[in-house]
Amino acid sequence: MGVYTKNTLLPPEADQKPVSRMEQLLKKTGLQKYFASPASLRQAGILSMNARNLEYVTRYNPRRLLPLVDNKLSTKHMAEQAGVDVPRLIGVIEYQSDIKHLGKLLEGNDDFVIKPSKGSGGKGILVITGKDGDAYVKASGDTLSKEDVDRHVSNILGGLYSLGGKTDVAMIEGRIEADPIFNEYSYKGVPDIRIIVFRGFPVMAMLRLATKSSDGKANLHQGAVGVGVDLGSGKSLRAVQFDKPVHVHPDTHHDFTKLHIPHWEKILTLAAACYEMTGLGYLGVDMVLDKNLGPQILELNARPGLAIQIANGCGIQPRLEAVEALPKHDLAIDQRVQFTKKHFASIK
Repeated sequence: MGVYTKNTLLPPEADQKPVSRMEQLLKKTGLQKYFASPASLRQAGILSMNARNLEYVTRYNPRRLLPLVDNKLSTKHMAEQAGVDVPRLIGVIEYQSDIKHLGKLLEGNDDFVIKPSKGSGGKGILVITGKDGDAYVKASGDTLSKEDVDRHVSNILGGLYSLGGKTDVAMIEGRIEADPIFNEYSYKGVPDIRIIVFRGFPVMAMLRLATKSSDGKANLHQGAVGVGVDLGSGKSLRAVQFDKPVHVHPDTHHDFTKLHIPHWEKILTLAAACYEMTGLGYLGVDMVLDKNLGPQILELNARPGLAIQIANGCGIQPRLEAVEALPKHDLAIDQRVQFTKKHFASIK
């Protein structure tokens, strides 16, 4: 098997290069079995972080547009103006002096989510599923006092979770009630769907499922399960936790092979529409499925992570190159979705 490039499939001998000192060391110590060679990664179409930044983020995402998605509050307002469904906004805390009004703001809202507007990687997100007397109950089942919640909001405002440690604002949203189809596949938290969109074409998808170790959050770095999703059907492909393959959910013990995401056509359509909404050519679209409201846009990311390739068991590079090679890109949203389902489906 040769190496896939933009123009051709090179013969194996074309990729033969001198063995580096690092490769010699790995071979000598017997550690090479734990590492993939650069050549094998290229052959698998794996997109590296440097290539993502230089060839896609920098090239297709104008810097002037980045603040629109780096700030979740701005993203929410932009989505609402575009008529895109988003979780209900209960309120915003901007200043430390406003924290004293938090209790009044939360009256009548026993389940909610507090998140930093400029946070990243799921940091600083607090999910409350109900109350036990005066205590707030987290998705994991642990409880927090009012003072604990106030302190968390104070930390958000102080920039503890924001990009670059800059001062931030705390957003309070209504908690999504997950579609019951996920009841057997997620530990208390609400699953979310990440779709990478390139020039308006959905090119790869992943479902993130909360676990006990992830504290009920759909955060892969904290131990959530990532499930690769077939773009043609919405069916699961494979699952990983901490980058290692798993076949059943670690807490519910349900088999991932039977997982099939509903409303798949609408999900792809919403993801593709984010291209026109933001003007960004390379972005990650995070969505949730509400029991009553259906697909909702949770947030957008101009620098989406690359773990989605591990969850899918394949590289994203060939799909990006296939979109780049198209003679025409200004297609209607439904045409882009149909192209995706036809050309990027893993299940034939």
